Formats: sequence, structure tokens, C-alpha cells
Amino acid sequence: MKTPVQAAVFALLVIFLAGCSSIDVEDYAGTEPRLDIAEYFSGTTRAWGMVQDYSGEVQRRFTVTIDGRVENGTLILDEDFEFADGETDRRVWRFERIDEHRWEGTANDVEGPVVARQYGHAFHMNYPLDVAIGDRTVNFTMDDWMYLQPDGRLINRTAMKKFGLTLGEITLVFERVDP
Repeated sequence: MKTPVQAAVFALLVIFLAGCSSIDVEDYAGTEPRLDIAEYFSGTTRAWGMVQDYSGEVQRRFTVTIDGRVENGTLILDEDFEFADGETDRRVWRFERIDEHRWEGTANDVEGPVVARQYGHAFHMNYPLDVAIGDRTVNFTMDDWMYLQPDGRLINRTAMKKFGLTLGEITLVFERVDP
């Protein structure tokens, strides 16, 4: 049973969270340059990134080389990660275009299909991802945003959330090498 103080704090928290508005990717409709992930990631793309914890401290730095191609209507993004400590990893995304603005994606380490949307210069998707932290694995919800810049670079910001709280962030800058 909650005390009156606990109930009041809970009610204020619910009101506060309900009042927080979030940005919708459709808010970027009509912005330029227009991002289409199949066009942008066709060929070789290179990215430089970092992972920061909840306090903003950089925990890891990495580079990614992405081989992007379309096979039988499926966009395949073959991502090879190299971390500053020498660790490597690989993720392969497969995206099917649903319509002009929506994609359905799967990846070897992501549970279930992911619906992604693109409008104007922005791309957005949410997906669950298990992340090894020390000797345990934590399941995060990745809130992933990409923004195409006028010079052709793509900036990616991902909030790593658990129970609705952002516990880490990933920042990447992509540059096309071989379009």
C-alpha cells in the first residue's frame, strides 16, 4: 500500500512524463537534403563513433565499415565494427521497403522485426539489443536517429534506454567512401 506522499510523488511523475512531448520523424518531412537509406548506404560507408555512459563519460570508441547493397529488393547493410581496445563485432541488417517512408528491418543480434521510418533528412527506429557489460548482458531499447547533413555526412545519435531512462548514448558520423 502506498503512503499519501508516495501516491502524490507517483501522480506528479506520471503528469510530468505525460507532458513530455517527443519528436516524431514526420516532423522532418520536407526538410533537405532528403535521406533514403537505400541510396545513402549503397556501396561502402565508413563511420566513427563513441559510446558514453549516463554521465557523459566516453566508455568506448570504434569505427565501422559498412558494405551496403540491394539484393532482390532487400537492402543489406553488412557492418564490421572495430573497437579501440581491439575487439571486433559484426551486425548484418536486412531492410525491406514497406512504402516511401517505412522499412522493416531485421539483424542477426536484434530480436524480431524493427519498423523504421524516414522523412526529409531524418531516419528513426527503435529496437531491443542485448549489450554485454562486464560479465553480464543488459537488454536495452535503442532509440536510433540519423540526420543527413548538407555535406553528405550522416550523424547518428542513439539513446540506450532501460525502463524508459537513458543510461547511455552512442554517437556516430558516417561518410560515404564508395557510393
